[in-house]
Amino acid sequence: MPLQYFVFEMHSLRCLIVDDHALFRSGLCLVLQAGLPNVEVLEAASMEQAVRVTGEPPDLVLLDVQLQGVNGLEGLGLLQQRWPNVPVVMLSSLVEPDTIALALSRGARAFVSKGDTSARIIEVIKQSLVQPIAPNDRKRSRTPSAVAASQSPRLTPRQCEVLDLLCQGLPNKMIARRLVVSEFTVRGHVQAILGLLGVSSRSQATFAARQHKLIG
Repeated sequence: MPLQYFVFEMHSLRCLIVDDHALFRSGLCLVLQAGLPNVEVLEAASMEQAVRVTGEPPDLVLLDVQLQGVNGLEGLGLLQQRWPNVPVVMLSSLVEPDTIALALSRGARAFVSKGDTSARIIEVIKQSLVQPIAPNDRKRSRTPSAVAASQSPRLTPRQCEVLDLLCQGLPNKMIARRLVVSEFTVRGHVQAILGLLGVSSRSQATFAARQHKLIG
């Protein structure tokens, strides 16, 4: 029996949908229940709700790019911290090559358009669940040498503000106070900055930011 059929027939699946549109979550839930046997669907309307999901880790996360607050690309690192071995499939109604490349470079297993057919979405999910993770891919993409060889990252104005304060040595709580945002939002921005710079720590981020002349 092929591996994918063994996986889907013998084990129940916990899928977490993270999307701020209730109607889309409901529709996708029906698609999952019709296309996957023994599926349990969890829902979250924001990244903050997603990382607070309790119980057993999900087997898969379906993550919208354009979330309110901390968006999907910024929150991808938070999910990887919470569940490092759980595959994430990014969803978006806007399928742009730069966005797809960025999502995949940050560790998303796949990227699917919200306009795709139900059959296509289910097929991507099945492939994502059985596809092995290359153990060293993320580590290679986050080394300082990889940053130096790449083009200067494009940060949003808010990310630039967070980066400047981060490089001053301020913790997330102080950055949140300075910018009058929640600490959770700052965490999302910091994870996004680390991903854009290709680093894994705040000290590496400071070094890379100076290399790219993003700070004085």
